[in-house]
Amino acid sequence: MYERLISVNFFKKKNKNGFIDIDVKELIEWHEPNGDGCMVSDMITREGWKVGYMFRDEPLPNKPDSGWYFYKGDEDEKYSNDPNNFHIFKLNTICNYDPDIIPYLNSPIGTHLIRNADGKFISDDGSSIHMEKQDR
Repeated sequence: MYERLISVNFFKKKNKNGFIDIDVKELIEWHEPNGDGCMVSDMITREGWKVGYMFRDEPLPNKPDSGWYFYKGDEDEKYSNDPNNFHIFKLNTICNYDPDIIPYLNSPIGTHLIRNADGKFISDDGSSIHMEKQDR
């Protein structure tokens, strides 16, 4: 049991900003006019969870914004209201943290998706969100 806890909690190498250090490869080409920025919960980029909930809002004008937001899926109101728990990344970077999101990125504004128990994304119908760790 002790060995397993160590492998889950201590072997994820983090960079100087506290984000999980990943080798970012070019996985997508983004051609939306507003840009490729997205808002991401630290549960994904610092804690190592896969995306469990994602939605696309209207991009902010005059910002490099895709409109995408990515969450683990159980962030409560207190966590979500703290801007220190979220950071802006390029979509391609988040695809490297969790490539499962790639097929859904061209979904229209207003899309809300959750990960189901099969690991697939479905329209948010109020079902339970399946949460799992990244494969690192």
